[in-house]
Amino acid sequence: MANENNPNVVPDQSSIQSNQDTPELDTGLDALTTEAPAAPATTEARTSADAAKPGQAPRDLTQLKVEKGCSRGLAGWLGQHRLSLAITSYQTGRIYLVGSDQQGRVSFFERIFERAMGVVGNAQRIYLGGLYQLWRFENVLRPNEVIHGQFDKCYVPRNAQTIGDLDIHELGIRKNGKVVFINTKYSCLSELSQTHSFKAIWKPKFISKLAPEDRCHLNGLAMVDGEPKYVTAVCKSDSVDGWRDRRHDGGVVIDIDTDEIVCEGLSMPHSPRWHNGKLWLLNAGTGYLGWVDFDKKAFVPHAFVPGFARGLSMIGNVAAVGLSKPRNQRFEGLQLDEELKKRDADPWCGVQIISLTNGDVMNWIRFEGDITEIFDISFLPNVKHPMMIGLRTAEIRDLITFESDIPAEAAIA
Repeated sequence: MANENNPNVVPDQSSIQSNQDTPELDTGLDALTTEAPAAPATTEARTSADAAKPGQAPRDLTQLKVEKGCSRGLAGWLGQHRLSLAITSYQTGRIYLVGSDQQGRVSFFERIFERAMGVVGNAQRIYLGGLYQLWRFENVLRPNEVIHGQFDKCYVPRNAQTIGDLDIHELGIRKNGKVVFINTKYSCLSELSQTHSFKAIWKPKFISKLAPEDRCHLNGLAMVDGEPKYVTAVCKSDSVDGWRDRRHDGGVVIDIDTDEIVCEGLSMPHSPRWHNGKLWLLNAGTGYLGWVDFDKKAFVPHAFVPGFARGLSMIGNVAAVGLSKPRNQRFEGLQLDEELKKRDADPWCGVQIISLTNGDVMNWIRFEGDITEIFDISFLPNVKHPMMIGLRTAEIRDLITFESDIPAEAAIA
């Protein structure tokens, strides 16, 4: 019998609604029309991760094929809790908004943004890090308003600040509204600058200078009470690309207020999150979601996940964990390889929603085809069926909304 929590059970595709980055939903608030197909992507629309080998043409992101599957209970669970998910994959240049539609199906709304990385959002606003820009999207719908007869949120790209290729990783929103982000290339925590590519606001004590060398692979950010508090790094290296030789057990978590290392001996740690009084994170090289024991400066495993764990969002008593497949068939040099063999398990690309009480997988999403890596995840509370305006369609030109301080004119008798 099929079990909705069994990762090997893929539901009938009729239970999934998929909206891809095509000109299908490209009119205003009231009606649907069909626009001419978008022009083929230029070389600017290809990720560096997908750069062609010598003698081969670069891959066109619009032509990548992605198959989606999910647990049978996912649509009901999302709808019941009025939740959606934003999921990014820099490898394919995708952001997915996953919600539930009026027919009780899981809705996948896909848009292409080159090298889509860190994402953080809520019912009103989404921030997304890309190859050389940091994007801000705003929901233009009022309460109880829908677009195209179905979507309860419509996120429109309102700002794209050019920052250059900083290998931007995770993002946070300070209580003053400013965005902070992990600047992996320069091994520091940064803010946006009005004039320059970034403003560095903190770096680890073991990093001797700001240089474009990705020395320690600073990658994850935990916010506490609206301020950046903890970061993860693959190691404490202070030399160019030095982290690649320290993947097995060089990982650390750092308190940026005190510069203290609060957890060490980790294997490629990612995605620290402060939730319910604990600092959770993904010890990606071992395949475990867990939390930090501050007294012992140690990682406490909570649940194993079958893949390279990167991307974590938490709400209530659940965690959404992003999973990626290996780039070269195996997770060479990592404990994760042995953990998978021990369980006779294949690595996933997808998301598992895990109970923080007992570690059980409650629901899941699985991607197949040209997509093999997930980067980040953000729960979107009070969002049931979201959509996003893309850059490749007429809708970004034709959908116009406005606010006004001009008093309404009196009706003419």
